[in-house]
Amino acid sequence: MFVLILKNIFSEGPGTIEDFLREKRIPYRTVDCEKEEIPEASGFDVLVMMGGPMSVNEEEIYPYIKKEAALVREFISKGKKVFGVCLGAQIMAKALGARVYTGSEKEIGWYDIELTEDGMRDPLIKELAAHPAAGDISRRFKVFHWHGETFDIPAGAVRLAKSEIYPNQAFKYGDTAYAFQFHIEVRKDMIYEWLKNEPVDMDEVRKLTDSVYNEYSGRAVNFFEAFFSQ
Repeated sequence: MFVLILKNIFSEGPGTIEDFLREKRIPYRTVDCEKEEIPEASGFDVLVMMGGPMSVNEEEIYPYIKKEAALVREFISKGKKVFGVCLGAQIMAKALGARVYTGSEKEIGWYDIELTEDGMRDPLIKELAAHPAAGDISRRFKVFHWHGETFDIPAGAVRLAKSEIYPNQAFKYGDTAYAFQFHIEVRKDMIYEWLKNEPVDMDEVRKLTDSVYNEYSGRAVNFFEAFFSQ
């Protein structure tokens, strides 16, 4: 297995995804799309696309977004794995013909998502829903968000999760492509760095992060184990 990771901006890297790949000794290549040419799909088995503050509708400003969308379609057509986080999920939605647009309000920080019936049945999402220590499955749990846009679910895809603000938080396309609007990859230091200039109470942010992060990172590892070994 060889994993291609696409970074849409320097500050939003693969975080715990990279930690997992290193620990499991899974080969990967990280490409900074702002500075490097996006490689061809050949030679890679998995495509992972990270977040970024830009919109997928700003293709004229960020032409590499079109290349990412084309790569999504190529990977899916060949039955290869695709995983999109935040902007990466929005690129997946648009690549598959769905609308991406500004939401009613920004969703920044720790908020609950709730799994749909399809989400509860999906074997990989059940791994995300499993408490890393107790093993029990939760339909509702906290994840870290940082977005102001959202997407419609593409035709033929399956909606997996929602939140109180946004009805579409995750979807699956076919058996190998997953899109998460929330940031499953964050480390603690990434959270604090992203929020340091936002109008939030950092003491409260640290307190809440300390209370939920170990569980959250454990859920993430559960999902990575299932996705990368699928």
